[in-house]
Amino acid sequence: MALSNRVRSGISLLNQSGFLTSQRSTLNRSLVAPSILAPRYYANVPGQKDDSVKVPLALFGGSGNYASALYIAAVKAKAMEKVESELLQFAESVKNSAKVSQFISDISVAKDVRVNFIQEICGEAKFSDITKNFLAIVAENGRLKYIHNIAKRFGELAMAYKGEVKATVTTVVPLPPEEEKAVKDTLQEIIGSGAKINLEQKIDPSILGGLVLEFSQKVFDMSIKTRAQQMERMLREPVHIGNI
Repeated sequence: MALSNRVRSGISLLNQSGFLTSQRSTLNRSLVAPSILAPRYYANVPGQKDDSVKVPLALFGGSGNYASALYIAAVKAKAMEKVESELLQFAESVKNSAKVSQFISDISVAKDVRVNFIQEICGEAKFSDITKNFLAIVAENGRLKYIHNIAKRFGELAMAYKGEVKATVTTVVPLPPEEEKAVKDTLQEIIGSGAKINLEQKIDPSILGGLVLEFSQKVFDMSIKTRAQQMERMLREPVHIGNI
């Protein structure tokens, strides 16, 4: 049974049983406590912080903290690929189910109910203990509504872990294979041979022509739209006779 169907079945079960019973499954704190808690909480857990695993990217905000903590746990367990796949699968299933999206966003749902629901769904999906316990912590802290952002940030960390660099090229029409290869080759020269380029194409007719290239928090805007705007600004500037 697909995870999305399991999620729907879980919702039906919740509705039929009055949001399940209040009996909670015991979280495996020995696994998640040192690394699933957001980094800012480490100071409150003496001896728990593990400096042996370094997060490759500095992520900020709540979603970044959760993603960074999960990254540390996944790397330590040598389960990065599995955890990434499970987290993405869960986030996509939530995205595709309006009922589940509504459920996880409902602040009136009791904490125990949220955790029991997640534990049951993850158990049916046969998720790893790391993913299951992480999602239970997220549910317990009332942060399930941010799961898409958390998954996205974790994906960024996973790419860095695998030595991949995500780049986005925006054009008016899709690039033909030879031009796409030229862009990737140019990026490879800039970034270095040690990284694998993961190039995503986006179509945006509003740029009029040219391209916009984004990678490693850098933006190279070579679109006709931007050039036209720059030219317009230059034409609007007053002309000083003394400079002619």
